[in-house]
Amino acid sequence: QLQLVESGGGLVQPGGSLSLSCVASGFTLDNYAIGWFRQAPGKEREGVSCVSHSDGSTYYDDSVEGRFTISRDNAKNTVYLQMNSLKPEDTAVYYCAADTTDFFRSACLLPLYEYWGQGTQVTVSS
Repeated sequence: QLQLVESGGGLVQPGGSLSLSCVASGFTLDNYAIGWFRQAPGKEREGVSCVSHSDGSTYYDDSVEGRFTISRDNAKNTVYLQMNSLKPEDTAVYYCAADTTDFFRSACLLPLYEYWGQGTQVTVSS
């Protein structure tokens, strides 16, 4: 059974940092494109960051460029999202997703993935 499990969410003050993890089971992540998405109440799900499985290229939404970093540890079958300089507008449920598609460049930021985790809540508030 293919499964993705996110963790690491929580409450943080503006300017703070959080590190999210996405652990895969039932399949090997290095054969998949991985994306991090978020969805705030009343808003559509949006792509935050993604990593290609063909060449390891990474992409970021403009709203998080320079603040968030995506990385993968194939030995642990885990993908991370390091989030720094967090802002209240980063508050959302964060999801990781996986797909075997070799997306064309930043198309991996689109929510076209087959496998999704259950999400982890990130709240940025003072």
